[in-house]
Amino acid sequence: MARYINPFSDWSFKRIFGQEYSKDLLIEFLNQLLLGEQHITDVKFKDKEMLPETKDQRGIIYDVFCETDTGEHIIVEMQNRSQSYFIDRSLYYASKTIVDQGIKGQWDYHLTPVYVICFMNFDVDENTPKKFRTDVVLADKDSGEVYSNKIRFIYLVMPLFKKKEEECTTFLDCWIYNLKHMETLEKMPFEAQHKIFKRLAEIADSKTLTKEEQEKYDNSMMVMWDNYAVYKHAEEKGMEKGMEKGMEKGRKEIALNLLTYNTPIDVIAKSTGLSIEEIKKLEQ
Repeated sequence: MARYINPFSDWSFKRIFGQEYSKDLLIEFLNQLLLGEQHITDVKFKDKEMLPETKDQRGIIYDVFCETDTGEHIIVEMQNRSQSYFIDRSLYYASKTIVDQGIKGQWDYHLTPVYVICFMNFDVDENTPKKFRTDVVLADKDSGEVYSNKIRFIYLVMPLFKKKEEECTTFLDCWIYNLKHMETLEKMPFEAQHKIFKRLAEIADSKTLTKEEQEKYDNSMMVMWDNYAVYKHAEEKGMEKGMEKGMEKGRKEIALNLLTYNTPIDVIAKSTGLSIEEIKKLEQ
């Protein structure tokens, strides 16, 4: 059995970065990711599920959604499989968070910044940035000068991080290395240099999970493996239309399986890409 949990399953990712008891990990990671720009001392978790204003609109379920002590909104997303419109989805998430800052009545349009940080844990394809880290800002096309700091995207393509342990020279390098290799590690590297990794080791230690937590973790790993198998099967079938149908059928099969384990509907929706309404129909 692996010493540490796989950080890229839905449940594990939220355990490490999306819980009140582990928010010190999130704060330290964000400070290294935004080194020289921001120094966050605290975050407040917001509701991960954003309901639509009307029945015709789609709701949103975030992986991690928080607000910093200085008012910035930060969305952290983790994606394990390629998706045709993943970049568009991140734009939609940011735009929705900006629009929702509007208040009724007289308003001067003052906005607080929105950051979207995306872990892309899948092989490079035509929909993926071609380097490990891509930072996107609203800037002048010719000069590159930042025009507004109100919206920011950071894409981290995990397979493109190639550094070995001895090549990790920055604090952020150490973070990415540990996250990428965590499931195969026997001891968490860099603990001597950075005490936060001792804390990460405690949170991610599979031997400390309760029976209920172990079941949730196993469930989330099953979702991750099933989603990958569905995607690969549809990919091998070739035709795009057939691929879409195959993936849709596979997602529904996964959802039905998870319902038998009493998995919360919002977790199933986030894991499979099905809407909450579609899952409720399957449940019936």
